[in-house]
Amino acid sequence: MKNILILNYEFPPLWGGASPVSYEISKGYVNLWYNVDVITMWYKDLPSFEIQEWINIHRVKCLRSKKEICHPWEQMSYLISGYRKAKQLIAKKTYDVCHCHFVIPTGALAYKIYKKFQIPYIITAHGSDIPGFNTDRFQLLHKFTPYFLKKIINNSKYTISPSIYLQNLIKKNLKWVDTNKLLHIPNGIYPDKFVPGKKEKIILWTGRLLERKGFQYLAKAFSEIENVKWYELHICWDGPMMKKLENIKENSKNKIVLHGWIDNNGETYKKLQETTSIYCLASEKENASISLLEAMSGWCSIITTNVSGCPETVWKDWFLVNPRNSDEIKKHLDFLMNNDKIVKEKGDLMRKRLEEKFDWGNIISEYNNLLVD
Repeated sequence: MKNILILNYEFPPLWGGASPVSYEISKGYVNLWYNVDVITMWYKDLPSFEIQEWINIHRVKCLRSKKEICHPWEQMSYLISGYRKAKQLIAKKTYDVCHCHFVIPTGALAYKIYKKFQIPYIITAHGSDIPGFNTDRFQLLHKFTPYFLKKIINNSKYTISPSIYLQNLIKKNLKWVDTNKLLHIPNGIYPDKFVPGKKEKIILWTGRLLERKGFQYLAKAFSEIENVKWYELHICWDGPMMKKLENIKENSKNKIVLHGWIDNNGETYKKLQETTSIYCLASEKENASISLLEAMSGWCSIITTNVSGCPETVWKDWFLVNPRNSDEIKKHLDFLMNNDKIVKEKGDLMRKRLEEKFDWGNIISEYNNLLVD
């Protein structure tokens, strides 16, 4: 049995784009009979060690003020305590490979472990770790990171990008990086995660309420439509834009439901995904959105943006809009709300694409091939 060390400062129930991805990949390794140890952040009342679905989860004490977001100085504290924990585990067990999530900061920890203990590592990049991706965070930090990023990538066994968009961004903004190390493997979802029930007049958006995600443009568009055909807009989870959304809701002509934080494995979330008719993601920057995959799994018709990783995820069975454009969102919403047949047809096509390209079973096999290579 091979031993795999997983490094990620955000692992369920801590939140972030890499959280569910790293969990599913870890679970996939376990199903292939690997022994998996995860080193992640401790937070509040979480246990320092637990086993979930045969994944050994080690949580190290560090700075972390919020469940849904992690600041650079907090990430630095994880690197220090994470290295201590890694040394303890390595003293007891021989690891065949280390799989880390994020080139930086976590890749720096994988690199240090590699230099000290000769454990090869692979990396999955997730977006904000790459210069040029995040428009509202890390821009100043990334003025100093390119040298370290190149060193970390060039010493990895492979660095995986879940989107072609992000892979190209690495090549563009990290000159002299070894492109032979760069591979594209998409994020995935298990197709049976959601089983569609009777579709209701629901428009859904899920994710951290950050400005670049564009929740406010969807809410504004929906709030101004004269005849919504009994549709409601539901927005899940929390973040800095909540106050603005509450103001839009208060002045809206139409029903907007702000759910706040809900369990993405709970019944409320499951029912929303299975009964939603239209899903909208008007984000300025996405790598390989799990939210889009969940909507595709639930047979939803999708409106998303024509930038970053969104178009390659939904391919051709979509309605694309420019970022920060409430008028375009309003136009597509109005069209779909008046065309139930097209909503169903597009939802069926989305589901078909998901089954063909984004099944975790197939994607875990691609990762496994890298481990045995």
